Amino acid sequence: MSPTKTNTLALIGFWAFIVGVVLAIIGGLVAPGNAIIVIILVIIGLVVGFLNVTAKEVTLFLVATIALLVAGGVFEPIKVLGIGAILNNMLGYIAVMMAPAAVVVAIKALWAVGKPGE
Repeated sequence: MSPTKTNTLALIGFWAFIVGVVLAIIGGLVAPGNAIIVIILVIIGLVVGFLNVTAKEVTLFLVATIALLVAGGVFEPIKVLGIGAILNNMLGYIAVMMAPAAVVVAIKALWAVGKPGE
């Protein structure tokens, strides 16, 4: 792949990530549990997984994703003005986006480990 095409794909992956985070934050505020937002975030997560994570970033990305998924529900005890529920909704949407990305990256990593000749 040419450097220009690689840079373009990486840029698309980066902007997909930014759009996904913004959508997760806004969705967590105004539309918790919305199926359309979930579907969009899953698609964005797949794009991020395919385009945004390089071989050098695999370990850091997977560890960060695991930490994010483990932290789910941590804000629930904050009852003031419903802030805990809102933060949990946002974190949940971010996890919805990152889970498919993590699956893609993990499969790519396993493929690289199992590929013969390198």
